[in-house]
Amino acid sequence: MSLLSFSSVLRLSLLLYLLASFPTTNGEQLIVVNNCNESLWPGILGGAGHSTPKDGGFLLGSGEEAVIDVPDKWSGRIWGRQGCSFDNDGKGSCDTGDCSGLIRCQGTGGTPPATMVEMTLGSSTSPLHFYDVSLVDGFNLPVSMAPVGGGVGCGVASCEVDLNICCPSALEVRSNGKIVGCKSACLAMQSAKYCCTGDYANPKTCKPTLFAHLFKAICPKAYSYAFDDSSSLNKCRASRYVITFCPPK
Repeated sequence: MSLLSFSSVLRLSLLLYLLASFPTTNGEQLIVVNNCNESLWPGILGGAGHSTPKDGGFLLGSGEEAVIDVPDKWSGRIWGRQGCSFDNDGKGSCDTGDCSGLIRCQGTGGTPPATMVEMTLGSSTSPLHFYDVSLVDGFNLPVSMAPVGGGVGCGVASCEVDLNICCPSALEVRSNGKIVGCKSACLAMQSAKYCCTGDYANPKTCKPTLFAHLFKAICPKAYSYAFDDSSSLNKCRASRYVITFCPPK
């Protein structure tokens, strides 16, 4: 393990220890950590009928973390935007994950490809929290989600490998000569067969593509296509979760 990797692991372990030492108030807390070597702009989108914290987006420098309080039974998704540039009015663009050219997405989802962290933190019928990392919208950044302090039956949702390194040429998204994202088969092919829509909108007719198999082999803890193995879905009950971009290996 390199000195940089050891330092990252030590810093994250200390953060988890400190966070576990303090009780939360109402609802849950999401601790978003940027362990990448560049600034990111996390995007947030509440599910139908749910609020969107922080107006949907913010800047997070390399090595920084942000705490987001969400109400009980909150549902939504978080993704990372990279290569962003915004003016004083908060308007601009991002290389990946862009949300209508705004620094604060304000209810707008991220443009694929983008690695998605999805969660439903309890419901009217179950106190359990469900969360996953999804590559259904493609990949742009490694990310993980884990409960602080662990818990019975609680798992880690993740895609910790940089899929851009091994992205098939047909799926590459480039910016300034650099591969910054890897499209899903749906985004690249634009057909019902690859998007699991129309006659393929069920698990019997929609099967994993060669690209989905590739994603799954490299990131087995993430959803690779719409009807992927449900083992990628994690169940837990915790008051705090850490979402780490570029998690230490």
